[in-house]
Order: sequence, then structure tokens, then C-alpha cells
Amino acid sequence: MKDKGKAAGDRKLATSKSTAGGPAKKRPDSAGPTASAGAAIAKVTPARWAAFEILKLVGEDKGHSDELLHSSRLEALSPEDRNLTTALVLGVLRWQIALDARLRPLLQRPEQRLAEPVAIALRLGAFQLLHMDRIPAHAALSESVELCRAAGEPHAAGMVNAILRKIAGSPKPGVKLHEATADFAERLGHPAWMVERWVKTYGRATAIKICEADQSEPAEGSMFAESSDSPGGDWPQMDDGSRLVAEIAAAAMPGALRVWDCCAAPGGKTLVLARRLASAEIVASDVSAKRLAMTEARLRRYGYAERVRFEVADAADAKTVGGSFDLILCDAPCSGTGTMAGNPEIRHRLKVEELMRQAARQRAILNGALKRLAPGGRLVYSTCSLEPEECQLIVEQIAGVRSVPVEGLITELGEQGIFLSGVELDSAVQNGALRTLPGVHDGDGFYAVVLERK
Repeated sequence: MKDKGKAAGDRKLATSKSTAGGPAKKRPDSAGPTASAGAAIAKVTPARWAAFEILKLVGEDKGHSDELLHSSRLEALSPEDRNLTTALVLGVLRWQIALDARLRPLLQRPEQRLAEPVAIALRLGAFQLLHMDRIPAHAALSESVELCRAAGEPHAAGMVNAILRKIAGSPKPGVKLHEATADFAERLGHPAWMVERWVKTYGRATAIKICEADQSEPAEGSMFAESSDSPGGDWPQMDDGSRLVAEIAAAAMPGALRVWDCCAAPGGKTLVLARRLASAEIVASDVSAKRLAMTEARLRRYGYAERVRFEVADAADAKTVGGSFDLILCDAPCSGTGTMAGNPEIRHRLKVEELMRQAARQRAILNGALKRLAPGGRLVYSTCSLEPEECQLIVEQIAGVRSVPVEGLITELGEQGIFLSGVELDSAVQNGALRTLPGVHDGDGFYAVVLERK
């Protein structure tokens, strides 16, 4: 975890919070214990208070971390405080399972369920003590105590203080010489059931690499010769895995005249299709009118996307989009287990029984999209999931199509100079389909297969 906050995030900004009586002032240490929730808030830095509020909303299922971290609630923060807030929120969500395992034995009653504000205050403090070396221990400890008071849980302040002092005074946990799957899953902040599946599907060593990658910020940089960071470039900012899927889709039918991105939001892949397929009519649809409106606003900033047409449509219902298409990109909604470095709360929300529900929806979307695929046309089915139920097991049940080996398309992309020199993707091809894995390949975990109508 990169320590983005540094010292700036620990400054006491006395006038940043308000109480009923106007701007709150910092109480001197000699003033004694804080007397109210408002006074406690005044003793917490804006970055930590924002992180605390966002983590509460995520825990109550009232928002996703990515959306909340880009919402108006952070506009009043300085760039340094925004960085610290982001680091705290994503860090706590990534390490929550491991943090809880470390905190639980220190409770007087380890089996007791803490009030959520108290649990969040403890996690925030423990995360800073264990994973952010540049944060002073006294700041992490004292402000976690004040967070309890500010949240209306003053009775827990002493317990939080005592537990965090124990963590501050103890050596950081090491790695066992021999770890069971449940042990390294807990150490690396993942549910045991999820990691057990990955061990079964990909092997123990790869499962550990996936878990380790999920605990880090998404890697910066790119495998592509042109990117949003290239001088004079106007490519969208997107993960390498997403970009690779879109590039494969464009290469699958370079002469396509009608193209449908049937689950288009947030629009990065649509932009790649528009950039690569300059002569094609492109329809971008999504079942969510709100998400599609945001996608359209994003795409309108790029001149080469001006011919993209937007339609609110459910891809599972073929009647919602008219005509047939030479090329369809079907990047279906999924569990997102390949994207947990940037979306860490997925591990806390996803239940194994939901995979079958997701698979049923994906199957309906794929069947609906295939009804609009012209004879001889090609469809790219993709997900950002690591779970077989959402990937190859969906495709195996589809009739009337043949699979086009993806390795030939990847070779073509390399010969066209689209990749940087030295990029090697042989290990990302399995049974003719793309299968990238966090920690093994650049970017998120993606599955993609190219299907051709017979």
C-alpha cells in the first residue's frame, strides 16, 4: 500500500468542521476529555473523518467506494487529504478480514459483535499502525478514539485506545512456514471460500499471486504503445485488461460496418472500438439510463466518438435494439472478482450463491445479443470475473456458434505495433480464449472469447 497521505494528511485543520455554534476550534490538550460529539469531530483530521463516513456508507451498502471517493463529499478536501482519504478507505477494505482477525483476540469477548462505528474506528487505527509507516502512531491512535466519540460511541473509547496501544506495541505479524489455504486467505484479506475456489481452478501458487495483487493499488503504466499518457494521445484512461478485450474485439472484425457494444457503461471499450473502426456505425447500449447518460457525457469529449449512437436497452431482450450487427461486444455484468485491487469491497459483498444468479443473467444477455449477430458475424463475450461459472461454462452452453482462437488476434495486434515491445501474452491464452489473472498478467483479471455465427 502506497502511503499517499504523508504528513499533510495529519494536520489538524481546526476550522474544517462545523457544529451548531459555527466553525469548530481545536481544543488544547489541556482542556481534558472532549465533551461532545461535535468537539470530538473537531479533533479529527478531515481526511480521516471523510474516510470514516465513506466506510460507514460502504458497510451499510449505501454506495461503492469508487463512486463515493469521487463524490462531492471530497471536494472541500485538499489534494493531500483526498489522497489520504483514498488510501485509508481502499486500504481498510482490502485488509479488513486480516485486520479483524488481528483485532478479535484483543477483545475482552472475542465472539462479541462490535457496533459498526466502533469496528470501523478500530480498523482505521489498526490499518494505519500496521500498513502506513509514515503515519505517526499517536495520530492513528488518538484520532481513532475521537472517531468513536464523534460517532456517538464514547463508552467504547477506552477499549479502542487500549487495543490500538497493544497493536502499536506488538511486532507486525509474520508469515507462517506452512500455511493452509484458510491461513493465507486471512493473512491476505480474502474470504476463505473464494480463495479455495481459486486454488482449485488455478493452483495454490497462482491463487497467492492473485491475493497479493488484490492487496496493492492497481498498477500504473501500460502494455500498449499508445495510451492516455502518450504524448499527444487521446486514448481513454482504462485498465490494461479492459483495453485488451476491446482491442481483441476490434481486431476480430476490422471491416465491420455495424457494431453493437451491448453493455457499454462506463464506455472505455466503446471508445477503443470507435477509434479502431473508423468506418463503422456503433451503437452503445446499457440497461441503466443513468449509467448510459454518464457514458455518453464521457464519450462526447472524444471527437472520434461523435458517430456513436446511444440507446437504453436490455441486451437480454433482442427486441430492444433493431437490425443485425457484424460485430458485437458483450462485456457482461459479473461478480468482478478480477478487479478487486480497485474494487476491494467486492470480497465483502459477494456470496458464493450469487454466482449462479449472475450466470443466469449472463446467459440471457449472451443469447439475446446472439439474436442480433449477422451470419458470419463475430461476437466477443467477456467478463472481469475469475469464476468459471461466469466465463467458460457460459460459453460451453451456447449452440450455433464456433470459437475463433484468440491467439491469432493477439499476434496480429503485436505485428501492428499496438503492444509495447517485449509484451508476452502466451500464458494469457487458455483453450483459445483470453484469461488474464491479477498478479500474473498486467491489469485486472479478464476472460474473453470470440464467437462466430455459423
